[in-house]
Amino acid sequence: MSLARREWRSQLSSMLLNARKASAEAGQGSAAFKKKLLRDIASRIEKKTAWLLRENKKDLAGAKASGLSSAMIDRLSLTEKRIKVMADGVRVVAGLKDPIGVVQAQWTRPNGLKLQKVTVPLGVILMIYESRPNVTVECAALCLKSSNVAVLRGGREAMASNRAFVTIFKDSLKRHGLSPFHINLVTTTDYAAVDFLLSQEGKIDLVIPRGGEKLIRRVVAKSRIPVIKHYQGICHVYVDKKADPKKAVAIAVNAKLQRPGVCNAMETLLVHEGIASEFLPAVGTLLKAGGCEVRGDAATRRYLPWAKSAKASDYGREFLEKILAVRVVKNVEGAIRHIEAYGSHHTDAIVTEDRKAAAVFKAKVDSSSVMVNVSTRFSDGFEYGFGAEIGISTDKIHARGPMGLEGLTSYKYIVEGTGQVRT
Repeated sequence: MSLARREWRSQLSSMLLNARKASAEAGQGSAAFKKKLLRDIASRIEKKTAWLLRENKKDLAGAKASGLSSAMIDRLSLTEKRIKVMADGVRVVAGLKDPIGVVQAQWTRPNGLKLQKVTVPLGVILMIYESRPNVTVECAALCLKSSNVAVLRGGREAMASNRAFVTIFKDSLKRHGLSPFHINLVTTTDYAAVDFLLSQEGKIDLVIPRGGEKLIRRVVAKSRIPVIKHYQGICHVYVDKKADPKKAVAIAVNAKLQRPGVCNAMETLLVHEGIASEFLPAVGTLLKAGGCEVRGDAATRRYLPWAKSAKASDYGREFLEKILAVRVVKNVEGAIRHIEAYGSHHTDAIVTEDRKAAAVFKAKVDSSSVMVNVSTRFSDGFEYGFGAEIGISTDKIHARGPMGLEGLTSYKYIVEGTGQVRT
């Protein structure tokens, strides 16, 4: 083992030891204290906007020099508006109801035992992510609010930005008399460090990877610790025969072009054959003007002759850029069959004024978020009122969909008696 590798293994081991100690301290803070702490952090983020932008420019320069994709650069980029949104997100988290110590249920047994089911923190949470400084802030804020400890392993391309945000969190923690190890940043860029962290069962309680499918599958394959995940965001919008054309055009354009490089952007547009002749030319004009490449089936290309011919592999593909697969379907059942065959159970939407069609879609589409007359871009913890999200899960165990505070808790049973013994 090289000297450098021995050094970072020693540093990470020390970090995890301190993180575990901080975890024992985390559950002792009152709801009022945590609210005050997070509001201070939000104010510090806003006050440090100019510095944060300077640090982010260092990352952007390196990303462009290394040929990072436009989607990744978009995720990496900070603006004054994005920083303001991040600070506001921390304030929203601060104002949410404290999720710890909540009595979820209570009952008394015939023998007099009194039981309570009470929420508790998960413990130490490892985040592994790429090119998104906002994840640093969202995860750290949610972990503090839920009395968990965060270990953050962002990508090397965002190191300067992540260091800056973590510095702000640590400064506030120290000011409020808390251990700075409530929020931890892994600074080594050696990917072997990720494998080391994933082996630390008993020191880390949960792993949440956020990034491309390749990253997430590697984490799942290597981890000895439970993992919350979604592999892809293959999101569909189905425009029904009875859709309002204006709503449908606006929703489709927003779902694809507002931020094409994120997991809740639409990747496939499904159109009922009864509305295709009216809808496709209208939406196609705006998609083309927005620089979007359309790949359609034969029926689509009858109305959009400039579109490219779609390959079978284009359906079920996460483009994460201005490329859209389009297919004309017979009815809502045909759309549902397509989604079941090609979707990733992330977010799928129907645009329709037909309540029966909407009801069928809601009942039969097995995705973590199902939208009716809403852009898929709203599949997001902040938009759901969680203040922020720590990740999106397409699994069905423990947490599903955008994960906020509730997804960061477990529970324990409190049993009280008067001396009962079991016979």
